[in-house]
Amino acid sequence: MKPGKKEKISGRLLQVGMGEHTIIIAMSIIIGLLSGFANMLFRATMNFVHEIVFVGGSALLRIGEGGYYKLLLPLLPVCGALLLIPLSLAFREDVNGYGFPRFLERVNIRGGRIRKRTVPLKILSAAFTIGTGGSAGVEGPIAQIGGAVGSFVGQIFRVSGNRMKLLIAAGSAGGIAATFNAPIAGVMFASEIVLLGNYELTSFAAIIISSGIATVVSRMYYGANPIFTVPAYEVTAYEIPLYILFGIFIGVIAVMYIVVFYRVKDAFDRLRIHPQLKPVIGAFIVGSIGIFFPHVLGDGYEFIEQALDGKVIFLVMFALIFLKIVATSFTLGSGGAGGVFAPALFIGAMAGGAFGWVVHSLFPAYTAHPGAYATVGVGAFLAAATHAPLTGTFLLFEMTGNYKIIIPIMFASIVGTLTARRLHHDSIDTVELSRKGINIHDGREATVLSSIRVGDVMRKNFTTVHEDAGMHELLRKVVAGESFYFPVVDSQGLLTGIISLQDIKSVLFEEDLKEILKVKHIVSRKVIVLTPDDNLNTAIEKFAVKDLEEIPVVDMFNRRRVVGMLKRGDVVTAYNKELLRRRA
Repeated sequence: MKPGKKEKISGRLLQVGMGEHTIIIAMSIIIGLLSGFANMLFRATMNFVHEIVFVGGSALLRIGEGGYYKLLLPLLPVCGALLLIPLSLAFREDVNGYGFPRFLERVNIRGGRIRKRTVPLKILSAAFTIGTGGSAGVEGPIAQIGGAVGSFVGQIFRVSGNRMKLLIAAGSAGGIAATFNAPIAGVMFASEIVLLGNYELTSFAAIIISSGIATVVSRMYYGANPIFTVPAYEVTAYEIPLYILFGIFIGVIAVMYIVVFYRVKDAFDRLRIHPQLKPVIGAFIVGSIGIFFPHVLGDGYEFIEQALDGKVIFLVMFALIFLKIVATSFTLGSGGAGGVFAPALFIGAMAGGAFGWVVHSLFPAYTAHPGAYATVGVGAFLAAATHAPLTGTFLLFEMTGNYKIIIPIMFASIVGTLTARRLHHDSIDTVELSRKGINIHDGREATVLSSIRVGDVMRKNFTTVHEDAGMHELLRKVVAGESFYFPVVDSQGLLTGIISLQDIKSVLFEEDLKEILKVKHIVSRKVIVLTPDDNLNTAIEKFAVKDLEEIPVVDMFNRRRVVGMLKRGDVVTAYNKELLRRRA
């Protein structure tokens, strides 16, 4: 078979003396450039939607005049939800909700091939939601957009396995770096969150290059100024214990954020109405909150800066912690598009400002202005919610350009992350994966095993034994077959137990007993079973319970109907094959 055009590209590059690592670096440069330009297109699209729908709609409906006109505010985010409907009807899985967990699963479990349509779909869907006032952030979409760029470049050069995963991470790093003008945070984001902390020096170099190039592209157009300008707050050694206490507070709020977020999402999933109406309902609820607290609409950066300057009063900041949690949960849980970073930054700023107000009132001579705590809260809350302390720390530093907050943010981020992990095993990005039985933090082996279904490995040709069968018939099946484990069934063919060679050892040499005993007299009734939809990581755990070699696989709707048998050796073989495929 002749090599395709894409294979020829890689082959020619190797022929002219470019080594594999050099090719990866070259691809990283391309990905960084494309990610930077994709960020510019995304921001331009979102600003366009905001000006046309939100600003123009507010003027048309005279919302700015106050009074009864202000009651029309919910119509603006509802417009965004309505604009999502055509996209959602055509590409529902790529449009609605917080799609970043699915992105992580695709990258770390499903081989990392992302469709090219992800780029325009994420740009439009997030722009429609955020630009019209939905409470969401841009980082989830831009990370997926950058990841799609990386996947596209990888597909052009016919890379696969770990190389594809690396290029996607490089694209995500570039997207985050360009969006927040934060190259180091982009690297940390890709390493901690996208690659889940599993990276090597070569991958680190590729991610750094992509992040740096994307930042250069962004700065050439937008400038190099920090996103937030904050006063140069002084932090004293006396405050370090307070920042540790603040980290605990942040960790508790982060867990509340995660729990409320997924409970609202679950409630909308159970809601028996047309799926296209759910984002409309969520948008209306968020818009209704915005009538009284417009702070919760959009990304809220304007109000974050006010909190950092210490210009928001305590009661408002304290209320906004919970209102923003609710608004974001309804926006994304109902099916609106966007990410959770910007809301996390907002919640952290308000939580920090409220905490700072309390401690400054109690110890005015020994504590900084509440704005200092609000500043630290921006990064600390992000770290706690995503379980990514390095990302939170470096993002805050690069977004503010304030070096003096490094020590307190380090303490608050680490303590906040540890507290959140202690109270809730999953971050906001991994809850859905854990619900599917995928624990991507358990190491490479568990990640690989979690990607393979039992139904794809089980043996569908197996031998059963009737519970009324005698010992001689059972022994004939043992001698004739290659298995020492047999599902025992009744007259209807339904599972009643399991029998193995171990069970018949006690009567093997007792001729009198062999004549009178039947299978049902010595069968093991407590049977460990699997279903075809279980993954091999779950299977390995069940094999270990009683050191089994085979486990019956039953129908998920009728757990007494056997549909296959899974052997421990077949699990090992499937793992090795998948590992080789990913390395290819």
